[in-house]
Amino acid sequence: MNTSVLIDPRSLRVGMYIQLEVGWMRHPFPVNSFRIVSDVQLNTVKALGLEAVRYFPDRSDPELGAETSDEVAGEADGEVVGAASPVPPQIAALEPQAAAALSPQMWARCNERFRAAAREYTHLQACAAAQPQQALEQSHGLVDSYIEEVLPAGDLVIRLLSESSGNRQAEHPVNVTVLSLLLGKVLGLNAGGLYELGMAALLHDIGKDGKPGGRVPREEYERHVGDSVALAMGMGVSSDVLTAMAQHHEFADGSGFPLHLIEEDLSTAGKVLCLVNSYDRLCNPEFAQEGQTPHEALAMLYAQFRDRFDPAILRAFIRMMGVYPPGSVVQLADGRFAMVVSVNSSRPLKPQVLVCDLQVPLAQARPLDLEMSPDIGIRRSLRPDQLPREALSYLSPRQRICYFFERAVEPGAPGSAA
Repeated sequence: MNTSVLIDPRSLRVGMYIQLEVGWMRHPFPVNSFRIVSDVQLNTVKALGLEAVRYFPDRSDPELGAETSDEVAGEADGEVVGAASPVPPQIAALEPQAAAALSPQMWARCNERFRAAAREYTHLQACAAAQPQQALEQSHGLVDSYIEEVLPAGDLVIRLLSESSGNRQAEHPVNVTVLSLLLGKVLGLNAGGLYELGMAALLHDIGKDGKPGGRVPREEYERHVGDSVALAMGMGVSSDVLTAMAQHHEFADGSGFPLHLIEEDLSTAGKVLCLVNSYDRLCNPEFAQEGQTPHEALAMLYAQFRDRFDPAILRAFIRMMGVYPPGSVVQLADGRFAMVVSVNSSRPLKPQVLVCDLQVPLAQARPLDLEMSPDIGIRRSLRPDQLPREALSYLSPRQRICYFFERAVEPGAPGSAA
């Protein structure tokens, strides 16, 4: 039985398990109940200005609990906190800075930037034929803005967006551009290489018919490669960009189109673009019911289609995205269900997940950073239809997988690269 007492915040020590009996907006922690694991957390709690904090001796460090038992004020009330759904201390062991890094404002900012990019793409696609110079300038500006953020040293976080732009035709090239540039950085491309790759990724489908419809004949579908290259040529892009665009459906084993090239004939940008394009098409096919989860898509690329891609580039992509890319639905080692919402591109094996906790309203839920919770791992990946009904409703897995990126540490913040 977990008894609790109210104590003066000045009596708090590292190792104590506490509950903050205030609203979510009054503190920076991802949960209300947790064990204090650092002086940073301790000082943050003390700075909240609370008159009393609820303390759970039975769930605290044993030696520390005994050491401070004479300092507590208030009476044990016999309350059983979290008996139906206890909060593991590992979940609460996030530093305040990490909680701030997972703020809804960051997701809102990524969502807005993605929507803005989708609007820009729609506009440049519409004017590419009649106003090619304007389309070129828009493309250049968009890609350049991304490279300015990708190039500096430091980790980048790949985020699953909470909503789509509403424009499926624009979401795909933006997704492909974002992931291609991140992969290009992992592969060590310089600024010029990233620019050529980013332009090719953004424009690779620009000649594709934007009107939704049913399935089209294979020959008609394959024509979009030549149509896109022709439009980009009219815009005046470089030959390297045109080459990569022309190769975005060419596989290393010669099974692609339109020229059935093999690996030695492909440029690095073409190989990257082909891989990322294939991944996004598996996650976001024309018909949503045919879509794979991000985990399934990555596993399929490796297990079934690895001969189609450059081995080194495929390995780098898997390392960057992690075994469970953002958007994957998973079951944690402790049995709970969750959805991966972001990964650090340099440390992808411990992603951030949104855990299904029916006692926490979704609007108040904050992601759990598995990197800071070493005792919690992922047991397996699931398809959405394998989730219990309550978990499916709570997590609401995305039908459209949209990605954007953010620096793991904001410039000028403690720990950021100078």
